[in-house]
Amino acid sequence: MSDPGPFNWMAWTTPVAVFCVCIALLLVAMTIWEIRSPTVLRKGFLPIATTRGDRLFIGLLMAAYLNLAFIGLGDRLMIWFGLEEEPSVWISFVASMLLVVFVMRKG
Repeated sequence: MSDPGPFNWMAWTTPVAVFCVCIALLLVAMTIWEIRSPTVLRKGFLPIATTRGDRLFIGLLMAAYLNLAFIGLGDRLMIWFGLEEEPSVWISFVASMLLVVFVMRKG
C-alpha cells in the first residue's frame, strides 16, 4: 500500500493547482508589498474602510465562492446555454482573478 501523503485528500487537477499557486504568489507579493510600503485604511465601494490585506482577503473569499458557484452550476449552464459539455473551469478561474483585481483596486 502506498503512502497517502498529506495532499491526496484533494482532487489535484491542473486548474486547482494553478489556482492554489496563484493564491500563494499573491500572499508572498502582498507580504513583500506590506514590508516595503505599509498600508493605510481607505474607503472604496466596500461598506467599510479597508487595508490592502483586508481587500485581498475579501477578494479571495469572493473568488472562492465564484468558483464554487461555477462548479455547482456547471450542469445548469450546459442546459441554459445548450452546451455539449460543462464549461471549462478556466472561465471561472479567469473571472475570479479579475474579481480579486477589481476588489483590490476599487474596494
